Amino acid sequence: MAAPYGRAGPFPMMRIAVTGFKGQVATSLLERAGNGVAVVALARPEVTLEDRTAVLEGVARARPDVVINAAAYTAVDKAEQEEWLAVQVNGKGAGHVAEAAAAVGAPLLHLSTDYVFDGALDRPYREDDAPNPTGVYGRSKLIGETLVAERCPNSAILRTAWVYSPFGTNFVRTMLRLNETKEEVGVVADQRGNPTYAPDIADALIAIARRMREDSSPALRGIFHMTASGEATWADFAETIFRQVAARGRRLTRVRRIATADYPTPARRPANSRLDNTKLNETYGVALPDWRASVALCCERLIPLEVR
Repeated sequence: MAAPYGRAGPFPMMRIAVTGFKGQVATSLLERAGNGVAVVALARPEVTLEDRTAVLEGVARARPDVVINAAAYTAVDKAEQEEWLAVQVNGKGAGHVAEAAAAVGAPLLHLSTDYVFDGALDRPYREDDAPNPTGVYGRSKLIGETLVAERCPNSAILRTAWVYSPFGTNFVRTMLRLNETKEEVGVVADQRGNPTYAPDIADALIAIARRMREDSSPALRGIFHMTASGEATWADFAETIFRQVAARGRRLTRVRRIATADYPTPARRPANSRLDNTKLNETYGVALPDWRASVALCCERLIPLEVR
């Protein structure tokens, strides 16, 4: 378990224990520590979600005011061959974190995914729409949602989608790497979603955690959708990234718009990953920024400005 990050600020100190130490959201939370927030990372090998005892002991040692479960098995295609492991981490592991949060009396914020839906609707999904995952990853995350709700009623399940950041492996960093050598890339143009910046997620999680810590209202608990404002196809997302690249002095890579059928994958992707964030905004007053503005911030961090 890592040492806590943070310093005193104008808010009462809030101690957050977060799982998924090297993930995009956990890394963003560690960056955001301060202003009354201390973040304790619960990391492998000491804490693995599959190990109930390790999770219970790790959370208890952290002495958190709030627990955030940002750890997950996210290899969507690989999960089709590793269903047991995906369920152990995303399903049973989430249940262990919920049990641990309940044991220490701390609210739990649990991150879930658009993959709990099949993508067949012609509008953004709301929280009361029936889940219908089409692959192992989505099914394992839905199991986790169920266990979290059962074992820790003092919880908020936050579904997000299309997460990217300056850290780890994600779509933005993949496009930047391709830009180094490619004049043109084929990108899927018939899947729609909400590209969501992990640092924006971290900011929202901290705001939600503060409210949950101070207010026991049932209205603040349950399932919420939390993605960036605005929507895009993967091809739109890529074109926006490449325009940012070109504005900073590099080549402008062209996007060739292709169909999902032209880029087959072991796991089926939802054609519609859009999530409706109205409930989160009305309940918490939280709305994430427009995805285009956040892509610009991400690229600014990742691409040095080149003098032409």
